[in-house]
Amino acid sequence: MTKTRASARADFLARAGWGKANRRAIAGDASFRRYDRLAQAGETAVLMDAPPGHEDVRPFVRMAGVLAEWGLSPPAILAADEALGFVLLEDLGDDLFSAVLGAGGRDGERPLYEAAVDLLVNLQERTPPVGLPLFDEQRILAEVELFLDWALPGLTGIGPSAPVRAAFRTAWLEVVPHIVGNPQTTVLFDYHADNLIWLPERGGDRRVGLLDFQDAVLGPAALDLVSLLEDARRDVAPAFAEAMVERYLLASPATEPTRFRTAYAATGAQRNTRIIGVFARLFLRDGKPGYLKVLPRVWRHLERDLAQPALAPVRQWFSREVPAALRRLAPDPARFGLPAQLGVDR
Repeated sequence: MTKTRASARADFLARAGWGKANRRAIAGDASFRRYDRLAQAGETAVLMDAPPGHEDVRPFVRMAGVLAEWGLSPPAILAADEALGFVLLEDLGDDLFSAVLGAGGRDGERPLYEAAVDLLVNLQERTPPVGLPLFDEQRILAEVELFLDWALPGLTGIGPSAPVRAAFRTAWLEVVPHIVGNPQTTVLFDYHADNLIWLPERGGDRRVGLLDFQDAVLGPAALDLVSLLEDARRDVAPAFAEAMVERYLLASPATEPTRFRTAYAATGAQRNTRIIGVFARLFLRDGKPGYLKVLPRVWRHLERDLAQPALAPVRQWFSREVPAALRRLAPDPARFGLPAQLGVDR
């Protein structure tokens, strides 16, 4: 008889020596993963539960090993059953950047963000591990087309026609070289305040605990910096973001500033277009409206990115197909035949 998920989890914890631990849910995310904090005999650990068929823990385990070898602070892997999708992790605590800053951290955001920027500079000097997925043209286009498939019909009530889709793709193809035509490096992909833990007692790059890196890719150096400074979940003042970009450039003398800023805008536009599509899908397909509240911020990021001259083809497409008035609305579930109560105030 096939074991239930609960019994498989209990067996894993027993094998790992944590079978008698108290377990408390601490987090979930946009995926099928969930996280529980375990407490036993005065010690704590974190259980990642990632059901196979929906999630694959092997990239996380592999990348955690790489980051640890590089002297950074991923959670240590205490035990793992990759086939079943269970990983027992070191508990890095609750001091997410977002929590520390939300509580009015004594020193403000500058030391946290400076540490996060400095870590990126040092990480990008490392030779990327073999086997990272490529953040290439095919992936870039597939990600932005989530906007066409979910956000556009949710906002306008009209699915994209073949000409509209073709024009969208053509516009992005003009922009893609600014993303992939730069030096490629290790990119953690979801490098932002909800995925970073402040560990000041560790010093150096190890002050920044890394939580979410299973989607690491070989991609443009600007991507993680964009993720940090164009955060979907918290405001980063434009002047402060600019100061952090300057810090990055000063620490990266081999990087040509003008070219990097173009890549930063292009990468940011791609990322924010993807996020709008993903959050619309989470709402319309998966019944998760919580992400909608951040869409106005993501739209602001996108509009700022599109102002860069090299982004003119994509900016013109958005001007034609998504009028400014629509960019402040949530997708409408009724347009997908879903119950209206899924929605939020429009």
